[in-house]
Amino acid sequence: MMVKDNDTVIREFSELVNMTADELEEWLKTEASTDSGWSKDDGSGESVGHESGRNIVEILRKNPKRDPSKYDEDDIPHMRKVVSYCKRHLAQEEKAKQDTGSKSYKSLKNWGHDALKE
Repeated sequence: MMVKDNDTVIREFSELVNMTADELEEWLKTEASTDSGWSKDDGSGESVGHESGRNIVEILRKNPKRDPSKYDEDDIPHMRKVVSYCKRHLAQEEKAKQDTGSKSYKSLKNWGHDALKE
């Protein structure tokens, strides 16, 4: 499998992450956000997606205009993860995305994608 180049990752990240840093940060404070997804192995009780959401907020805050040239080397690996997570889930779960009570919807939202937003 070919690894996507950084430009592709950046473009797809901007398309898939359709929440603002503020929207995502608000969402991450909700119970629905913390309840969904796999717990990390570090005993924190935080889910992988929730941690990812915090990383995404940081990336968006650093580069609010999403200028492709302003992402740094530390951002790209996480952006790559976000793109592959969102793509995989969006491909699999057409219906679940629209159901705001579903695990899929909540998980995707932790990864910065609100399926109800156009």
